Amino acid sequence: MNYHTAMVFHVVAVPYPGRGHVNPMMNLCKSLLSSKTLHGHQILITFVVTQEWKTLIGTNHHMPHNIRICTIPNVLPSELTRGSDFAGFYEAVMTKMEAPFVAFIDQIETPITVIIADTELLWVVPVSNHRHIPVALLWTSSVSVFSMFLHHHLFRRNGHLGIDLLENGEERVEYIPGVSSTRKADLPTIFDRNHERVLQLTLQCIERVKEAQYLLFNSIYEIEQQVIDILKPKYPFSLYTVGPAIPIFEINKDPPSNSNKPNYLQWLDSQATGSVLYVSLGSYLSVSHEQMEEVVAGVCDSGVKFLSVAREGNKPWLSHDCLVNGFVVPWCDQLRVLCHSSIGGFLSHCGWNSVLEASFAGVPILTFPIFFDQAPNSKQIVEDWKVGLHGKAVVGARNVTREEISGLVQRFMNSQSNEGKELRKRAKEVKEACRRAIVEGGSSIHDLNSFVLDVLRQVNKNKIPLHLTR
Repeated sequence: MNYHTAMVFHVVAVPYPGRGHVNPMMNLCKSLLSSKTLHGHQILITFVVTQEWKTLIGTNHHMPHNIRICTIPNVLPSELTRGSDFAGFYEAVMTKMEAPFVAFIDQIETPITVIIADTELLWVVPVSNHRHIPVALLWTSSVSVFSMFLHHHLFRRNGHLGIDLLENGEERVEYIPGVSSTRKADLPTIFDRNHERVLQLTLQCIERVKEAQYLLFNSIYEIEQQVIDILKPKYPFSLYTVGPAIPIFEINKDPPSNSNKPNYLQWLDSQATGSVLYVSLGSYLSVSHEQMEEVVAGVCDSGVKFLSVAREGNKPWLSHDCLVNGFVVPWCDQLRVLCHSSIGGFLSHCGWNSVLEASFAGVPILTFPIFFDQAPNSKQIVEDWKVGLHGKAVVGARNVTREEISGLVQRFMNSQSNEGKELRKRAKEVKEACRRAIVEGGSSIHDLNSFVLDVLRQVNKNKIPLHLTR
């Protein structure tokens, strides 16, 4: 595309450097390209990531011609992984990513219409405001979890911040605006006394939201309506639910032909409808080796067919001697798998992107939360939406045994029991709500178009140039 003479709507998108943040930001950018509100404008999206993510994006995403990937240096040396020192990595993102990003945007020749940034980038709002560039923040977790952080003063007042969440974990918290009664054990794990530094940085990020111009939620109005309505009056600008920011564009393409179909999809094709349990505990944080051994043995002992993602070095799956009922892969196209007719359930760590993908596919979830927002996500799945069962009910509690897991899997995958029928009925209802939100006139499409329209109005009001100067 020749941008020298074109009128350009130029978005600079900058995600937090984590898979659960990069992917929804990219999927949101692809949705922006299809917004009817931008018809008549040429669109350029500059997607800024740390160097470690460039290859991953190129591998996992089909890239439209008007999204360009640009990199800035990693925040930590490659040998210091975020998994081994999450707090150190989180703090590095907040302190070391700003300078190279500033240097990058200050040399961009194409005028920037709007910056869309991850909410968990502490420095982005002051950087944007100083340069008089409108900034929209994208919150990549649930709206319910956002409300928990926003109202942290209530937790502090009630003695539920910086404590041991497992002590009296069944105690119910009733005062979170827009959020139903929640066990103390189901609060975000960084509310625990062992994560005080990460908590303080996250709370500073939430505090900065009021200085932005727009706030985007990777959620669907229909599944979090109560909390969204509670939050709307709290900010002087509109809130937009633009989810699910999942790879819908890829799933809507023609499916791969049999000759190009991955072996795991061929295997799924040979299985009975609703008979396979999909198992994935995320791409970043892990349960302990001992707990993974119990999960593997329990799933295998259940006799249920399964497809499991075993990351590199995840030896329990690869070394177990009873994989006759299963198929193990190092990676898969998760949304395509979840939408496959043979999948009857999902054993998940409850990362928000996985929750949204399962909701879109209409698949019930056996929850196995590990960290951060995954405990409250599990609570929403089981208690609020009633589309799942607790696999591990409390983060940080004792390991769940193989016998317990085997029994849970058999119970969860029994689609003929009253419980199983109800789970699948509710999952179908959530699926239909998700699908309605992303068709023309649906809540998410409406909000996405409204966001673009509001940006364009601000452009016209402030006379922000939409053309290139070079």
